[in-house]
Amino acid sequence: MSTTSTADLESFRQRIRTFVVEQVPEALKIKARDGRLALGADDQRQFTRLLYEQGGWSCPSWPQEYGGPDWSYEQQYVFERELALGGAPRLNLFGPPMVGPALMEYGTEDQKRQHLPAILKGEALWCQGYSEPNSGSDLASLKSQARRVGDEYIVNGAKIWNSDAHFSDWSFGLFRTDSSGKKQHGITVLMVDLRSPGIEVRPIIKFDGLHELNMTVYNNVRVPVENRIGEEHQGWTVAKFILGHERFGTAEISRTRSMLNRLKEIAARQHDNDLPLIESPEFAGAIACAQIELEALDVTEQRYLFGPDGPDALGAEASLLKIRGTEIQQVVTELTMTVLAYYAQPRVPEQLEVGYNEALVGPWETGYAARTYFAYRAASIYSGTNEIQKNIIAKAVLGL
Repeated sequence: MSTTSTADLESFRQRIRTFVVEQVPEALKIKARDGRLALGADDQRQFTRLLYEQGGWSCPSWPQEYGGPDWSYEQQYVFERELALGGAPRLNLFGPPMVGPALMEYGTEDQKRQHLPAILKGEALWCQGYSEPNSGSDLASLKSQARRVGDEYIVNGAKIWNSDAHFSDWSFGLFRTDSSGKKQHGITVLMVDLRSPGIEVRPIIKFDGLHELNMTVYNNVRVPVENRIGEEHQGWTVAKFILGHERFGTAEISRTRSMLNRLKEIAARQHDNDLPLIESPEFAGAIACAQIELEALDVTEQRYLFGPDGPDALGAEASLLKIRGTEIQQVVTELTMTVLAYYAQPRVPEQLEVGYNEALVGPWETGYAARTYFAYRAASIYSGTNEIQKNIIAKAVLGL
């Protein structure tokens, strides 16, 4: 339900737009433009601190009680839209939208006092420890164990595809504390200080040379019981709560809209037989289809956001947004590769360009097009594969 007047919302939009234009460093915008799904540690801390100093903008969904701006859903929607369209980086992916709300819902007062201010100010960066080498989309089959000994858990096992683990301060993860019942039972959520003895973060270098992913190995890591989120063995409930927030955000409609706008700009400059590609009936039709799909998804997201109960009541329906959002992302990146044609070959990453002194061939967009295309191939896999999401919808939404 609307809680912000149209005039107030437009004034708010202009305020955010001015902030992005005048205060977000150009260097951060360039890194966001160049197909990086997340910034490095220093950049994340800088951007988070900058947003925090505006009045808790680093955590736009948080209430004032915990230092957030206490924005309405409409304001959060506009904020995210203007950041994306203005070329600003994403917010931190794991702290503000995932572990922060989980602590507000399930955490103790001591946990909130310790962790929420650090997340808000960018003083502590977080990563996620869910998937394992042999336990991906079937998350409940995880094997990493946390054995309780007195006031500690002794953790052994491995987590994989841990984005940002190589520079994060903390990880929140799922660990097996009981194997006697259903696989969803006996799972516990623990917050792990990544500086703890016994943790080894092994880099996974992507084919483009970037280091974003890792495997984190736990060898007799001691985690205090006070670092548990929620009740022992009942972590599946907390995990589903966090996953709902993750899948809701994975649609990234505003980011896709920004990519679609850039695609139109490129198509207006690239020609085929002296005709701008944007005027080619076949290519213009493909862009129009992508935009229609995006607008339909946008309307669906707004129904969830601005409905009587807001997104807090959203359950398995988040899977709908995740599926369609990632499918449209892949269509737009495919069209970008198509419009750049031979110019869109993969570019050697910056850290491997020793001695490279030639200018780019073709439009400047060739510097990021291939990287973005391949990065979004994974969008239909991370946060739970789209095939798994369809099973969730069939069972929990359609009752099949």
